[in-house]
Amino acid sequence: MSETAPPVAVDVHGTDVLFCPVEGAPFADVAEVIGDAWATGASWVVVPVGRLLPSFFDLATREAGEIVQKFVNYRLGLAVVGDLTPYLEASNALRAFVGEANRGAHTWFLPDEDAFRARLLPR
Repeated sequence: MSETAPPVAVDVHGTDVLFCPVEGAPFADVAEVIGDAWATGASWVVVPVGRLLPSFFDLATREAGEIVQKFVNYRLGLAVVGDLTPYLEASNALRAFVGEANRGAHTWFLPDEDAFRARLLPR
């Protein structure tokens, strides 16, 4: 992630979270951000919508599933934050995927970082 500011690790309600900056090119590979999460001890990574390639939101490419699986394999939570409206309007399958993910505990699609912080509140 040398082309942008580095991600920032922050404690959110007792959970270490790595926030990726909004600025920067879309990730071609999430391996570096997963490495950054491990290096900081983060258990969640927050990625702005704009940092993912448009192909991530086309489920036919399988990119979303592969990326989500990488996070699961490394026992990291993934939160994608930002406006998904254009992608959701174009795909019933993506709407179903996002809905299912948001019912779980490991991958969330949320409108902004505030919604992420609220969702992470201890229950």
